Amino acid sequence: MFRRLSPYLMRRTGAKFAAAAASMPTKTGNGDQCTDHQGRVGHVSQVIGAVVDVHFAEGVPPVLTALDVIEDLGRDEPLTLEIVQHLDANTGRCIAMQTTDLLKLKSKVVSTGGNIAVPVGRETLGRIFNVLGDAIDQRGEVGEKMRMPIHATAPKLVDQAAEDAILTTGIKVIDLILPYCKGGKIGLFGGAGVGKTVIIMELINNVAKGHGGFSVFAGVGERTREGTDLYLEMMQSKVIDLKG
Repeated sequence: MFRRLSPYLMRRTGAKFAAAAASMPTKTGNGDQCTDHQGRVGHVSQVIGAVVDVHFAEGVPPVLTALDVIEDLGRDEPLTLEIVQHLDANTGRCIAMQTTDLLKLKSKVVSTGGNIAVPVGRETLGRIFNVLGDAIDQRGEVGEKMRMPIHATAPKLVDQAAEDAILTTGIKVIDLILPYCKGGKIGLFGGAGVGKTVIIMELINNVAKGHGGFSVFAGVGERTREGTDLYLEMMQSKVIDLKG
């Protein structure tokens, strides 16, 4: 997901967050409780960069609840906050999902009633999203049938599939020296500019063509240029099928 690949963002609505949270379990384990706070209005009490404190006279919503700034900030980009800490019974510390430019003290904020939710399903294949689940590849609406919260309880170990088999990547140095096990996790570490993204691109290509699998690339802290290059190369190599 690349936050700044395109210049526009679709406006968020609290209904999408609430609908997903009401039907899916969340990390807090109280998805129903989140919806009790839907529509609760607070105001911004402090802004320090991307950290925003919000005061609610009726009590702060649960941690991980998404909040929308409902005042006009004088810009095209909306602003969504996520509660990450309770400072007291009425104040929550939040992280801004977009820039806080032009955000003022006393700006009104409303609880969406649930977690940030993103599209899921085959409709999302080949698309690029920001952290809010907005498509930012300028290819129109996703047309998803369902959204799910970005926070969920991790599956239990007994529920995870484990195989004593090797995942053939097609990259000889990996398959020979450090083979990857199917169903496991692997970390690839390296300094800046040594080729980590290039290896990832090759892995995505081989997994799609050799195994018929799906890959999710998360560009966390990634250069926008590298994200754009990866997307264009995936389209040119037909790994991403724009018609599918």
